[in-house]
Amino acid sequence: MPFVSLPRQAGVSSWFDIGAGRALLDAEQPGILNGLRSRPAQPWLWIGPVAPTGERPDLQARGIRLRPGMVPGSFAGDLHCTLPLPLVAESVQSIVLQHVPLAGIEPLLAECERILMPGGRLWVYALNPFSPYRLRWRRHGPQVMQPLRWRALVQGAGLRCLGQAGYLGTTWRVEAGAEAEAAGSAPWRAVCVIEAEKRVIAPVGPVPAGVNWRRPVATI
Repeated sequence: MPFVSLPRQAGVSSWFDIGAGRALLDAEQPGILNGLRSRPAQPWLWIGPVAPTGERPDLQARGIRLRPGMVPGSFAGDLHCTLPLPLVAESVQSIVLQHVPLAGIEPLLAECERILMPGGRLWVYALNPFSPYRLRWRRHGPQVMQPLRWRALVQGAGLRCLGQAGYLGTTWRVEAGAEAEAAGSAPWRAVCVIEAEKRVIAPVGPVPAGVNWRRPVATI
């Protein structure tokens, strides 16, 4: 199913800059940081919908924070770039895509597969179109896609989804400063979370040669 394009699209960042959108980002941050900290001392990439506020997260590894740029398909933040990302292949261990624009999502996922190390993880945080919480953003511009479609695109990029989609956040409203809820399986919560891994290609070992001992064997 194609993504849902809603009226009065004012840019992907507009709703997340203030109010309920910013509160939702704050509720997601503990889960994102826990994911990045689960792979300490490894480079990471975090693409979010708005410029980060406050101090930089306390993470052991070096990382890059990006947000959508003013020009469609561009990124700003620690780097100013477009696709392909100016990163070496298989140089990043963890990637977070937090409410990224859906226009150009397939090339972006392909880039994620390229720069992820074997065994590296990707986390996608996306608004859940089935949640009653959609009433808070439906007239403010964000584009959404069904979780099954997200999984199909992630797997189509060559990554392996781990388990079923998880869901976090509130059902109806979230207050600024509220503590985040742990991700669960309730499909009516505000945010869908998909975790995927880049496959590790096992080396092909030597294949033993077959020997037919029934045939005569030459001897001296």
